Amino acid sequence: MRAVLAGVQGRGTVVIGEGEKDEAPMLHNGETLGDGEGPDFDIAVDPLEGTDLCADGLPGALTTIAVAEGGSLWSPGAALYMDKLVVGPQAREVIDLRESPEENLRRVAEALGRSVEEMRVVVLDKPRHESLVAELREAGAAVSTPSAGDVAGALAALLPGGGAHMLMGVGGTPEGVMTACAVAALGGGMQGRLAPQLDEEVRALEETEADTDRVLELEELVGGSASFVATGVSGGELLRRPWWSDGQWFTESIVIAPDEVRRVVEGEREHEGAQER
Repeated sequence: MRAVLAGVQGRGTVVIGEGEKDEAPMLHNGETLGDGEGPDFDIAVDPLEGTDLCADGLPGALTTIAVAEGGSLWSPGAALYMDKLVVGPQAREVIDLRESPEENLRRVAEALGRSVEEMRVVVLDKPRHESLVAELREAGAAVSTPSAGDVAGALAALLPGGGAHMLMGVGGTPEGVMTACAVAALGGGMQGRLAPQLDEEVRALEETEADTDRVLELEELVGGSASFVATGVSGGELLRRPWWSDGQWFTESIVIAPDEVRRVVEGEREHEGAQER
């Protein structure tokens, strides 16, 4: 990723990456990439979402990146984890992280014209979510609990036929910002709130006087035009794993972009098709 981004036209700043969280040597917050000739843009990146899934040979691992207008992505600073609530377009006006999970479940179900018993919620299978999962199931909802992959979980709630209606729970801030880019492009709804999980993270946030009670709206997480891309690594329901055919490797990706970007891409495809004909 870094090698490709280094040659991109413009000046890209990694607003949120994996450098600090995973002690990675590159793609860290504040790193600049690109040839410097052209527009400024923000980068949010998770080079491998679902690291353990990939290492264990399990489906669900993705490589993900989001790019946005310069200065438009929320910068989490020392925050590594955040509580998230993600829904599709029909329910974007009814969610509120200040309310209980059961109340949000009820509101979203009503907005979708469903009963609570028809709802499916994605929550990561983590010890911190035991009470959340129990509360949602007690209310009557079906809860899917993947061991990792809250970006994939958010896409399941956003995309038609994705198999879920909501994403709830605490996950990484890189995944949160990238998810926000996809949510904004698709017209969905999202809220976030800092939820530190590590002692050093708590101390760092206290030193910067970060407000861990404040609910961040979608417009604060991504304030401008943004695009999101995910490519399958270990396969799964969302995206196929890389495969070899006719002497070359193929990958499957999903590109989520605002309408103006999508029109440009489709225009290029039509032009290429005319050249081939």
